[in-house]
Amino acid sequence: MIRQDVTLEILNTKYNSNMCAFIGIEYTEIGEDYLCAKMPVNERTRQPLGLLHGGASVVLAESVGSLASNLCVDNTKQYCVGLSINANHIKSLTEGFVYAKAESVHIGGKTHIWNIKVTTEDEELVCMSRLTVAVLDKK
Repeated sequence: MIRQDVTLEILNTKYNSNMCAFIGIEYTEIGEDYLCAKMPVNERTRQPLGLLHGGASVVLAESVGSLASNLCVDNTKQYCVGLSINANHIKSLTEGFVYAKAESVHIGGKTHIWNIKVTTEDEELVCMSRLTVAVLDKK
């Protein structure tokens, strides 16, 4: 499933740019069928009331799930992009870190489905998300 030839160092440099770098997403663990990351709850990820922004949780979820999908395909022939995402926001936070774990539900030829749990350091559920990814052929 997930290629094991990619290191966390590569993920946190080559694949962690743009929005991910801006909000502080850091990949923390790679498994055969999962990928983990963490994100700070700070001025870049809070909404005006001082709580973790639901959109930041969704960015974390889609980033981890989409990257996990791209690690499941031959990148010389295919690439993966988010097709649909939903999120249920369960708990609010004002500081610290949130941790995401994307676990595969379905790895098919044209679509992948991932469940992504976003939790606190104490494993309290903050957000539950499901991501469907389209697998596209390079031209």
